[in-house]
Amino acid sequence: MSELHLSRLSLSHFRSHKRAVVECDARPVAIFGANGAGKTNLIEAVSLLSPGRGLRRASAEAMTRRPEALGWKVTGELSASGQSYEVETWSKDHAARQVKIDGKAATQIALGQIARVLWLIPAMDRLWIEGADGRRRFLDRMAMSFHPTHAEATLSYEKAMRERNRLLKDMVQDPHWYRALEVQMADSGMAIMRNRRDAVMKLTAAQEAAQTSFPTATLSLLEVEDAPIGNEDDLLQAFQGSRAQDLRAGRTLVGPHRSDLDAVYAVKDVPARDCSTGEQKALLISLILANARALIADVGAPPLLLLDEVAAHLDAGRRAALYDEITALGAQAWMTGTEPHLFDALGERATYLEVDADTVREASV
Repeated sequence: MSELHLSRLSLSHFRSHKRAVVECDARPVAIFGANGAGKTNLIEAVSLLSPGRGLRRASAEAMTRRPEALGWKVTGELSASGQSYEVETWSKDHAARQVKIDGKAATQIALGQIARVLWLIPAMDRLWIEGADGRRRFLDRMAMSFHPTHAEATLSYEKAMRERNRLLKDMVQDPHWYRALEVQMADSGMAIMRNRRDAVMKLTAAQEAAQTSFPTATLSLLEVEDAPIGNEDDLLQAFQGSRAQDLRAGRTLVGPHRSDLDAVYAVKDVPARDCSTGEQKALLISLILANARALIADVGAPPLLLLDEVAAHLDAGRRAALYDEITALGAQAWMTGTEPHLFDALGERATYLEVDADTVREASV
Protein backbone atom coordinates (compact mmCIF):
# COMPACT_ATOMS: atom_id res chain seq x y z
CA MET A 1 0.00 0.00 0.00
CA SER A 2 1.31 3.46 -0.91
CA GLU A 3 1.68 5.95 1.87
CA LEU A 4 0.27 9.46 1.92
CA HIS A 5 1.33 11.93 4.55
CA LEU A 6 2.13 15.56 5.16
CA SER A 7 5.72 15.95 6.34
CA ARG A 8 5.83 19.73 6.69
CA LEU A 9 3.16 22.40 7.06
CA SER A 10 3.96 26.10 6.98
CA LEU A 11 1.45 28.90 7.68
CA SER A 12 1.91 32.62 7.15
CA HIS A 13 -0.70 35.12 8.40
CA PHE A 14 -3.35 32.42 8.35
CA ARG A 15 -6.22 32.94 10.79
CA SER A 16 -4.68 33.29 14.30
CA HIS A 17 -1.23 32.11 13.18
CA LYS A 18 1.21 34.82 12.14
CA ARG A 19 3.79 32.13 11.48
CA ALA A 20 3.72 28.42 12.22
CA VAL A 21 5.81 25.50 11.00
CA VAL A 22 5.01 21.86 11.75
CA GLU A 23 7.28 18.98 10.84
CA CYS A 24 6.11 15.42 11.32
CA ASP A 25 6.39 11.86 10.07
CA ALA A 26 3.65 9.59 8.74
CA ARG A 27 2.10 8.94 12.15
CA PRO A 28 -1.20 10.52 13.22
CA VAL A 29 -0.92 14.05 14.61
CA ALA A 30 -2.64 14.82 17.93
CA ILE A 31 -3.15 18.54 18.51
CA PHE A 32 -4.20 19.82 21.93
CA GLY A 33 -4.72 23.19 23.57
CA ALA A 34 -7.35 25.44 25.07
CA ASN A 35 -10.46 26.49 23.20
CA GLY A 36 -9.65 29.38 20.87
CA ALA A 37 -5.92 28.59 20.76
CA GLY A 38 -5.95 27.92 17.00
CA LYS A 39 -6.13 24.12 16.77
CA THR A 40 -8.89 24.06 14.17
CA ASN A 41 -7.04 26.71 12.18
CA LEU A 42 -4.17 24.25 11.72
CA ILE A 43 -6.32 21.51 10.28
CA GLU A 44 -8.26 24.02 8.20
CA ALA A 45 -4.93 24.91 6.59
CA VAL A 46 -4.37 21.22 5.81
CA SER A 47 -7.84 21.02 4.24
CA LEU A 48 -6.78 23.70 1.74
CA LEU A 49 -4.34 21.22 0.24
CA SER A 50 -7.40 19.72 -1.44
CA PRO A 51 -9.92 21.28 -3.87
CA GLY A 52 -12.65 23.54 -2.57
CA ARG A 53 -13.10 26.09 0.19
CA GLY A 54 -11.76 24.00 3.06
CA LEU A 55 -13.46 22.51 6.06
CA ARG A 56 -15.09 25.77 7.16
CA ARG A 57 -16.17 26.74 3.63
CA ALA A 58 -14.71 30.18 4.36
CA SER A 59 -13.89 32.91 1.86
CA ALA A 60 -10.25 33.71 1.16
CA GLU A 61 -10.73 37.05 2.91
CA ALA A 62 -12.06 35.40 6.07
CA MET A 63 -8.91 33.31 6.46
CA THR A 64 -6.46 36.22 6.61
CA ARG A 65 -4.96 37.16 9.97
CA ARG A 66 -6.33 40.31 11.57
CA PRO A 67 -5.66 43.15 11.99
CA GLU A 68 -2.88 43.07 9.39
CA ALA A 69 -5.10 41.64 6.61
CA LEU A 70 -2.05 41.17 4.37
CA GLY A 71 -3.26 37.97 2.82
CA TRP A 72 -2.18 34.48 3.79
CA LYS A 73 -0.18 31.51 2.56
CA VAL A 74 -0.16 27.78 3.33
CA THR A 75 2.62 25.50 2.15
CA GLY A 76 2.63 21.73 2.52
CA GLU A 77 5.19 19.08 1.67
CA LEU A 78 3.30 15.93 0.74
CA SER A 79 4.54 12.42 0.17
CA ALA A 80 2.14 10.53 -2.07
CA SER A 81 2.53 7.34 -4.13
CA GLY A 82 6.29 7.35 -3.63
CA GLN A 83 6.68 10.96 -4.79
CA SER A 84 7.15 14.23 -2.94
CA TYR A 85 5.23 17.40 -3.79
CA GLU A 86 5.41 20.95 -2.55
CA VAL A 87 1.95 22.47 -2.58
CA GLU A 88 1.46 26.20 -2.07
CA THR A 89 -1.87 27.95 -1.80
CA TRP A 90 -2.42 31.59 -0.96
CA SER A 91 -4.59 34.65 -1.24
CA LYS A 92 -3.49 38.25 -1.54
CA ASP A 93 -5.66 41.35 -1.33
CA HIS A 94 -8.72 39.18 -0.65
CA ALA A 95 -8.51 37.61 -4.11
CA ALA A 96 -9.55 34.01 -4.80
CA ARG A 97 -6.94 31.56 -3.62
CA GLN A 98 -4.24 30.42 -6.00
CA VAL A 99 -2.30 27.16 -6.17
CA LYS A 100 1.19 26.06 -7.14
CA ILE A 101 2.47 22.50 -7.23
CA ASP A 102 6.25 22.17 -7.29
CA GLY A 103 6.56 25.83 -8.20
CA LYS A 104 4.18 25.70 -11.16
CA ALA A 105 0.73 27.26 -11.30
CA ALA A 106 -1.97 24.61 -10.96
CA THR A 107 -5.73 24.31 -10.66
CA GLN A 108 -7.50 23.22 -7.52
CA ILE A 109 -8.63 20.14 -9.42
CA ALA A 110 -4.97 19.11 -9.68
CA LEU A 111 -4.80 19.02 -5.88
CA GLY A 112 -7.32 16.19 -5.87
CA GLN A 113 -5.03 14.12 -8.08
CA ILE A 114 -2.25 14.27 -5.46
CA ALA A 115 -3.97 13.92 -2.11
CA ARG A 116 -7.40 12.87 -0.94
CA VAL A 117 -8.44 14.75 2.20
CA LEU A 118 -11.49 13.90 4.32
CA TRP A 119 -12.74 15.67 7.42
CA LEU A 120 -15.21 15.53 10.25
CA ILE A 121 -15.92 18.70 12.23
CA PRO A 122 -18.43 19.54 15.00
CA ALA A 123 -20.58 21.54 12.57
CA MET A 124 -21.37 18.24 10.84
CA ASP A 125 -22.84 16.67 13.99
CA ARG A 126 -26.35 17.79 12.95
CA LEU A 127 -25.93 16.44 9.42
CA TRP A 128 -28.79 13.93 9.67
CA ILE A 129 -31.35 16.31 11.18
CA GLU A 130 -30.78 19.49 9.17
CA GLY A 131 -31.29 20.29 5.48
CA ALA A 132 -30.33 18.15 2.50
CA ASP A 133 -27.77 20.73 1.33
CA GLY A 134 -25.27 19.67 4.01
CA ARG A 135 -25.75 15.98 3.21
CA ARG A 136 -25.14 16.63 -0.49
CA ARG A 137 -21.88 18.44 0.34
CA PHE A 138 -20.88 15.54 2.61
CA LEU A 139 -21.54 13.03 -0.17
CA ASP A 140 -19.86 15.22 -2.78
CA ARG A 141 -16.65 15.38 -0.72
CA MET A 142 -16.67 11.58 -0.67
CA ALA A 143 -17.45 11.36 -4.38
CA MET A 144 -14.62 13.79 -5.11
CA SER A 145 -12.20 11.59 -3.16
CA PHE A 146 -12.85 8.83 -5.71
CA HIS A 147 -13.34 11.12 -8.72
CA PRO A 148 -11.29 14.36 -8.48
CA THR A 149 -13.09 15.76 -11.55
CA HIS A 150 -16.35 15.66 -9.58
CA ALA A 151 -15.69 19.22 -8.40
CA GLU A 152 -15.38 20.41 -11.99
CA ALA A 153 -18.68 18.75 -12.92
CA THR A 154 -20.37 20.38 -9.94
CA LEU A 155 -19.11 23.85 -10.86
CA SER A 156 -20.19 23.41 -14.49
CA TYR A 157 -23.66 22.25 -13.46
CA GLU A 158 -24.17 25.07 -10.96
CA LYS A 159 -23.05 27.72 -13.45
CA ALA A 160 -25.48 26.49 -16.13
CA MET A 161 -28.30 26.16 -13.59
CA ARG A 162 -27.84 29.75 -12.41
CA GLU A 163 -28.24 30.91 -16.01
CA ARG A 164 -31.31 28.71 -16.49
CA ASN A 165 -32.84 30.00 -13.24
CA ARG A 166 -32.32 33.56 -14.46
CA LEU A 167 -34.30 32.77 -17.59
CA LEU A 168 -37.04 31.16 -15.49
CA LYS A 169 -37.31 34.17 -13.17
CA ASP A 170 -37.53 36.46 -16.22
CA MET A 171 -40.36 34.23 -17.55
CA VAL A 172 -38.55 33.57 -20.83
CA GLN A 173 -40.73 31.20 -22.88
CA ASP A 174 -38.61 30.58 -26.00
CA PRO A 175 -37.21 26.98 -25.75
CA HIS A 176 -34.16 27.92 -27.82
CA TRP A 177 -32.81 29.95 -24.88
CA TYR A 178 -32.92 26.86 -22.67
CA ARG A 179 -31.55 24.19 -24.99
CA ALA A 180 -27.79 24.78 -24.70
CA LEU A 181 -27.97 25.29 -20.94
CA GLU A 182 -29.99 22.12 -20.43
CA VAL A 183 -27.56 20.10 -22.56
CA GLN A 184 -24.70 21.36 -20.38
CA MET A 185 -26.66 20.59 -17.22
CA ALA A 186 -27.48 17.10 -18.49
CA ASP A 187 -23.83 16.33 -19.27
CA SER A 188 -22.38 17.61 -16.01
CA GLY A 189 -25.41 16.57 -13.96
CA MET A 190 -25.18 12.98 -15.16
CA ALA A 191 -21.49 12.91 -14.19
CA ILE A 192 -22.47 14.11 -10.71
CA MET A 193 -25.17 11.45 -10.39
CA ARG A 194 -22.86 8.65 -11.56
CA ASN A 195 -20.11 9.74 -9.18
CA ARG A 196 -22.49 9.92 -6.23
CA ARG A 197 -23.98 6.52 -7.00
CA ASP A 198 -20.50 5.06 -7.31
CA ALA A 199 -19.46 6.61 -3.98
CA VAL A 200 -22.49 5.15 -2.20
CA MET A 201 -21.76 1.72 -3.70
CA LYS A 202 -18.10 1.85 -2.61
CA LEU A 203 -18.95 3.06 0.88
CA THR A 204 -21.51 0.28 1.25
CA ALA A 205 -19.00 -2.37 0.15
CA ALA A 206 -16.31 -0.97 2.45
CA GLN A 207 -18.65 -1.11 5.44
CA GLU A 208 -19.83 -4.64 4.70
CA ALA A 209 -16.27 -5.96 4.38
CA ALA A 210 -14.93 -4.33 7.55
CA GLN A 211 -14.49 -5.49 11.12
CA THR A 212 -15.13 -2.27 12.99
CA SER A 213 -16.21 -1.00 16.40
CA PHE A 214 -18.40 1.61 14.76
CA PRO A 215 -21.97 1.05 13.50
CA THR A 216 -22.77 0.36 9.88
CA ALA A 217 -25.03 2.74 8.00
CA THR A 218 -27.35 1.56 5.24
CA LEU A 219 -27.09 4.31 2.65
CA SER A 220 -29.59 5.40 0.01
CA LEU A 221 -29.30 8.14 -2.58
CA LEU A 222 -32.68 9.82 -2.97
CA GLU A 223 -33.27 11.41 -6.38
CA VAL A 224 -36.33 13.54 -7.11
CA GLU A 225 -36.95 12.76 -10.79
CA ASP A 226 -40.22 10.99 -11.60
CA ALA A 227 -38.57 8.45 -13.93
CA PRO A 228 -35.24 6.67 -13.44
CA ILE A 229 -32.28 8.60 -14.87
CA GLY A 230 -29.81 6.33 -16.61
CA ASN A 231 -28.05 8.63 -19.06
CA GLU A 232 -27.70 12.20 -20.29
CA ASP A 233 -30.74 11.95 -22.57
CA ASP A 234 -32.94 10.91 -19.64
CA LEU A 235 -31.78 13.89 -17.60
CA LEU A 236 -32.20 16.27 -20.54
CA GLN A 237 -35.77 15.04 -21.00
CA ALA A 238 -36.40 15.57 -17.28
CA PHE A 239 -35.28 19.21 -17.57
CA GLN A 240 -37.39 19.76 -20.65
CA GLY A 241 -40.42 18.02 -19.15
CA SER A 242 -40.19 20.11 -15.99
CA ARG A 243 -39.80 23.45 -17.74
CA ALA A 244 -43.44 24.57 -17.36
CA GLN A 245 -43.42 23.71 -13.66
CA ASP A 246 -40.04 25.40 -13.26
CA LEU A 247 -41.37 28.57 -14.90
CA ARG A 248 -44.14 28.74 -12.31
CA ALA A 249 -41.65 28.19 -9.49
CA GLY A 250 -38.96 30.47 -10.92
CA ARG A 251 -36.26 27.85 -10.35
CA THR A 252 -35.11 24.38 -11.45
CA LEU A 253 -37.02 21.67 -9.57
CA VAL A 254 -35.32 18.51 -10.89
CA GLY A 255 -31.68 17.48 -11.09
CA PRO A 256 -28.85 16.40 -8.80
CA HIS A 257 -29.06 19.66 -6.82
CA ARG A 258 -32.29 18.26 -5.31
CA SER A 259 -30.90 14.85 -4.33
CA ASP A 260 -30.50 13.73 -0.72
CA LEU A 261 -28.48 11.13 1.18
CA ASP A 262 -30.40 8.88 3.55
CA ALA A 263 -28.82 6.70 6.22
CA VAL A 264 -30.21 4.03 8.52
CA TYR A 265 -28.47 2.62 11.61
CA ALA A 266 -28.31 -0.90 10.18
CA VAL A 267 -28.33 -3.06 13.33
CA LYS A 268 -31.23 -1.19 14.89
CA ASP A 269 -33.02 -0.41 11.60
CA VAL A 270 -33.50 3.16 12.81
CA PRO A 271 -33.16 6.20 10.50
CA ALA A 272 -30.06 8.22 11.35
CA ARG A 273 -32.20 11.31 11.96
CA ASP A 274 -33.99 9.46 14.80
CA CYS A 275 -30.82 8.15 16.47
CA SER A 276 -29.26 9.63 19.58
CA THR A 277 -26.60 12.31 19.25
CA GLY A 278 -23.90 9.77 20.12
CA GLU A 279 -25.19 7.28 17.57
CA GLN A 280 -25.31 9.94 14.86
CA LYS A 281 -21.69 10.86 15.60
CA ALA A 282 -20.65 7.20 15.52
CA LEU A 283 -22.34 6.79 12.12
CA LEU A 284 -20.41 9.76 10.73
CA ILE A 285 -17.12 8.35 12.01
CA SER A 286 -18.03 4.99 10.51
CA LEU A 287 -18.60 6.57 7.09
CA ILE A 288 -15.30 8.48 7.20
CA LEU A 289 -13.45 5.27 8.06
CA ALA A 290 -15.34 3.42 5.31
CA ASN A 291 -14.35 6.12 2.84
CA ALA A 292 -10.71 5.64 3.84
CA ARG A 293 -10.93 1.87 3.41
CA ALA A 294 -12.62 2.26 0.03
CA LEU A 295 -9.88 4.65 -1.14
CA ILE A 296 -7.19 2.17 -0.16
CA ALA A 297 -8.97 -0.43 -2.32
CA ASP A 298 -9.54 2.07 -5.13
CA VAL A 299 -6.30 4.06 -5.38
CA GLY A 300 -3.94 2.11 -3.13
CA ALA A 301 -3.47 4.79 -0.47
CA PRO A 302 -5.46 6.12 2.49
CA PRO A 303 -6.54 9.76 2.60
CA LEU A 304 -5.44 12.42 5.03
CA LEU A 305 -8.06 12.53 7.80
CA LEU A 306 -8.92 15.74 9.64
CA LEU A 307 -10.93 15.05 12.80
CA ASP A 308 -11.78 18.16 14.78
CA GLU A 309 -12.68 17.59 18.46
CA VAL A 310 -13.65 14.03 17.62
CA ALA A 311 -12.27 12.50 20.83
CA ALA A 312 -14.43 14.66 23.10
CA HIS A 313 -17.59 12.91 21.86
CA LEU A 314 -16.38 9.36 22.46
CA ASP A 315 -15.91 7.32 25.61
CA ALA A 316 -12.47 5.85 26.35
CA GLY A 317 -13.26 2.53 24.67
CA ARG A 318 -14.50 4.12 21.47
CA ARG A 319 -11.52 6.51 21.40
CA ALA A 320 -9.12 3.58 21.63
CA ALA A 321 -11.04 1.74 18.89
CA LEU A 322 -10.88 4.81 16.64
CA TYR A 323 -7.14 5.19 17.10
CA ASP A 324 -6.60 1.48 16.44
CA GLU A 325 -8.57 1.69 13.19
CA ILE A 326 -6.72 4.81 12.03
CA THR A 327 -3.31 3.27 12.62
CA ALA A 328 -4.41 -0.01 11.01
CA LEU A 329 -5.42 1.94 7.91
CA GLY A 330 -2.01 3.61 7.80
CA ALA A 331 -3.73 6.99 7.61
CA GLN A 332 -2.19 10.21 8.85
CA ALA A 333 -5.04 11.67 10.87
CA TRP A 334 -4.80 15.22 12.20
CA MET A 335 -6.93 15.30 15.35
CA THR A 336 -7.71 18.09 17.80
CA GLY A 337 -8.72 18.05 21.46
CA THR A 338 -8.59 20.34 24.46
CA GLU A 339 -6.63 17.96 26.71
CA PRO A 340 -3.68 15.65 26.00
CA HIS A 341 -5.26 12.79 27.97
CA LEU A 342 -7.87 12.43 25.19
CA PHE A 343 -5.09 10.87 23.11
CA ASP A 344 -3.65 8.58 25.80
CA ALA A 345 -4.60 5.43 23.88
CA LEU A 346 -2.42 6.52 20.96
CA GLY A 347 0.76 6.32 23.01
CA GLU A 348 3.88 6.39 20.84
CA ARG A 349 1.85 5.98 17.65
CA ALA A 350 1.38 9.74 17.19
CA THR A 351 3.14 13.08 16.94
CA TYR A 352 1.86 15.53 19.56
CA LEU A 353 1.48 19.27 19.07
CA GLU A 354 0.54 21.80 21.73
CA VAL A 355 -1.11 25.02 20.55
CA ASP A 356 -1.01 28.06 22.82
CA ALA A 357 -2.28 31.39 21.45
CA ASP A 358 -0.65 31.38 17.99
CA THR A 359 2.32 29.24 19.05
CA VAL A 360 2.63 25.65 17.86
CA ARG A 361 5.24 23.35 19.40
CA GLU A 362 5.91 19.64 19.49
CA ALA A 363 5.09 18.12 22.85
CA SER A 364 6.02 14.99 24.76
CA VAL A 365 3.01 13.19 26.19
